[in-house]
Amino acid sequence: MKLSIIIPVYNEQATILEILKRVESIKYIQKQIIIIDDGSTDETFKLINKFRFISEYKLIRHKSNFGKGSCIKSAQKYVSGNIVIIQDADLEYDPCDYKIILDQMILNHQKVVYGSRVLNKKRYNEKNFISNFRVFANHALTIITNILFNQKLTDAHTCYKAFDSEIFKNIKLCENDFAFCPEITAKISKLRLKILEVPISYFGRNYKQGKKISFYDGIRAILVLFKYRLF
Repeated sequence: MKLSIIIPVYNEQATILEILKRVESIKYIQKQIIIIDDGSTDETFKLINKFRFISEYKLIRHKSNFGKGSCIKSAQKYVSGNIVIIQDADLEYDPCDYKIILDQMILNHQKVVYGSRVLNKKRYNEKNFISNFRVFANHALTIITNILFNQKLTDAHTCYKAFDSEIFKNIKLCENDFAFCPEITAKISKLRLKILEVPISYFGRNYKQGKKISFYDGIRAILVLFKYRLF
C-alpha cells in the first residue's frame, strides 16, 4: 500500500517545515508527498527546497496564488499511491490521525473516508473553531450537504478527506478555491458512494496566525453545493 499526500501551501513559512517533519514521521506506510506552492511570497518555497525528504516527493510551484482547489488539480495527475489524502500546510490537523483513516480504508475496504472534527463529541470545541459563527457556518454547511446529497456527515468541510486513488483521479475537478471541498463531496456523492467518517483531533488557528478561509468562502460553498446538485 502507498499513500499519496497532497499538501497545498501558500505563505506558511512558520509551519511548513514542522508539517513536513510530521508527515515524514509516519513510518507504517509507504508515502508519496506532493507539495504545491501556490505562489507564496514569503520564504515557504525556499524552506521546502531545503527540507530533506525521506519519501518520494513532488514539488510543484504556481506562479500566482490560484487557490486550494487549483493546487489539488495540479497534483491530481501525479498521484501514484493506492490512497490519496489532503493535508493542509498549517498545524491544524495532525498526521498521527492518518492511521484511523487508513485502517478503515485498508482493513474495511472503504473507498472514501473523512476525518471529522466533531464526531463522537458532545459539542463543538469553540476554541478550536475560533468563533461561534464558524461553528454555526460549519454545522449549517454540513446539514445542507446531507440534505442535497443524501449523506450522513457531521463535518463535511474537514480538510482530512481520503479517497481510493482511482476514484479520485477520475473525478474532473473544476473549482480553484476552497470550494474544492463542497465540489469533491458533491461529485463523490453523485457516484453513489457513501462517505465514512472517523473522529480526528483539531487545533484551529485564528486569522492573526494565518487562517485564510473567510465568510465569502462559506457563501461560495453553498452556491457550489447547489450548482453540483442541479448540474
